[in-house]
Amino acid sequence: TAEVYGSDQYAADLKTASKDRQTSGKQRSSSKFSTMSMVQVAIFGAVICVMAFTPFLGYIPLGFTRATIIHIPVIIASLLMGPKKGGALGFLFGLTSFINNTMNPTPTSFVFTPFYSIAGVSGGWGSVIICFLPRILVGIIRFSNEKTKKTGVSSIGLVTAGVAGAMTNTLLVMNLIFLFFREAYASANNVAVSGVYTFILSIIGINGVPEAIVAGVLTLCIGRALLKKNVRERLGFRNDIGY
Repeated sequence: TAEVYGSDQYAADLKTASKDRQTSGKQRSSSKFSTMSMVQVAIFGAVICVMAFTPFLGYIPLGFTRATIIHIPVIIASLLMGPKKGGALGFLFGLTSFINNTMNPTPTSFVFTPFYSIAGVSGGWGSVIICFLPRILVGIIRFSNEKTKKTGVSSIGLVTAGVAGAMTNTLLVMNLIFLFFREAYASANNVAVSGVYTFILSIIGINGVPEAIVAGVLTLCIGRALLKKNVRERLGFRNDIGY
């Protein structure tokens, strides 16, 4: 009986030791993934900051406003790492816009920051919403189709992701401006209040459409290289929604 008990105890100890090794291995793998993930987010964050604070690169001044291409690294990061990290980088995109419009304002910067005023018009909570919400959503909303999710190389999916990401930013920003600041925005641009939405539509056409085309092309070119399975694995990219 003692021998049987000893044999059972030995088997139980082996099983426990095996579980401990598996748990330890999973913890090390999880820690390695967490470190790699933070490094990847930091690299994309650095790209966004360089683009944002390099003149005529991330924010292109157009006199009364600025065009931007900073949504492109946010879109690509979202495709590579998932909506959580994409949303975090979208927040960083919004933060760079907030800083730029506070420190280096244009006549309509009050729609992006509460710390700038012109001719008695100043921003408020609406400015914070306009500055951050659309940019965060660019990184959160998934635009790639099912084929892109499975193979990572669908041209249509990548172009759709780029165009839809850019238009999400443009359409939300411009419509939120109309919602919160239509009268002040009309005054800043010397436009009648009754015609301000027509003016907004013209900006969407002049700025938003070219931005969307550029985003679609660059997302396709960069995404086709980085979203290939062997490249993702080599670079250590793991998506937080399972592919």
